[in-house]
Amino acid sequence: MGMLDKQQWAGWLFVLPALAGTLVFVLIPVICSFGLSFTGWDLLNPVRFVGLDNYREIFSEPLFAKILLNTVVFAAATSVLGVIIPLALACILNSKIRGSEFYKTAYFLPFITPMIVAAVIWEWVFDPNIGILNVMLNSFGFHINWLYDTHFAMPALIIVSVWKLTGYNMVIFLSSLSAIDGSMFEASKVDGASAIQTFKYVTAPLLSPAIFFVVIITAISSFQVFDLIYLMTQGGPLDSTNVLVYAIYKNAFEYFNIGKASAIAYVLFTIILILTLIQWNLRKKLVYGEAD
Repeated sequence: MGMLDKQQWAGWLFVLPALAGTLVFVLIPVICSFGLSFTGWDLLNPVRFVGLDNYREIFSEPLFAKILLNTVVFAAATSVLGVIIPLALACILNSKIRGSEFYKTAYFLPFITPMIVAAVIWEWVFDPNIGILNVMLNSFGFHINWLYDTHFAMPALIIVSVWKLTGYNMVIFLSSLSAIDGSMFEASKVDGASAIQTFKYVTAPLLSPAIFFVVIITAISSFQVFDLIYLMTQGGPLDSTNVLVYAIYKNAFEYFNIGKASAIAYVLFTIILILTLIQWNLRKKLVYGEAD
C-alpha cells in the first residue's frame, strides 16, 4: 500500500504542471469572462454590473447578425470542403500511385507553414493587378478583386483555410486507411464491386470514426478562426468577412468594451457546445461500430 501511495504522489506531481496551467490559463479566465459578460468595463474605470444589457445589445445589432452569418458560412464551407478534399486525396494516395510520398509531403507542408507566411503568399496570389490567379483568369476574360469585393472576399478566405488544413486531415485519413485490412478490399473486388461501391460499402463505414473526428475538430477550429481574418482582410470589405472571434478582439482591444466582448465569447461558446453535442449524439447513427 505504501508503494502504491508513492506512485500516486508521483503521478500527481507529474500532472501538476499541466493542471496548474489549465487552472490558471483556462478555468479561471473562463469563469472570470463569464462574470465580465454581465458588466460594463473599459479597463480604465471601475467594473459596473449591467445584467443582461450586453447580450441584449449584441442580439439587437444588425451587424452582429451579419457577423454570425459570416461565421456560420465560413465554418460550414470549410468543414465540408475540409473533409471531402482530404478524404479524396487520402484515398488516391493510399492506392500507392507513383510519387505518393512526394505528394503526401507537398500536401502537408501548408499545415506547418506559419499563418503569417501563408497570408502573405495568398495576398500576392489574390492581388487584383499582379496576382497569379487573376493573371490566369484574365486570359479567359475574367477579373476579380478577390479580397476587395464583398462577394469574393469570403470565398477567398475559405480557399486559404481549406488549403491550410487539407494536409492535416489527409494524414488522419491516411493513417485510418492504412489500418483497414487489405482483405476487405480484395473481397470487394472478388464480388465485382466498382470503385464507388467499394468506397460506399467498405471504405466509408470503416473510416467513419476518423471522418467523425475530423468533422468535429474542423468545425470547432473554423468557428474560432481569427488569424486568417486579422492578417488578410481585418473583417472587410464592409464587414463581409467579420466573424465572431474577430468581433471579440475588436470589442476587447480596440473599443475596450470588455463586457460586450465577453458576452460575444459566450455566445460563440454556446454555439460550439450545441453543435458538438448534436454531432456527438448523432455518432451512433453515423459512426460504424458504435453501440446503440
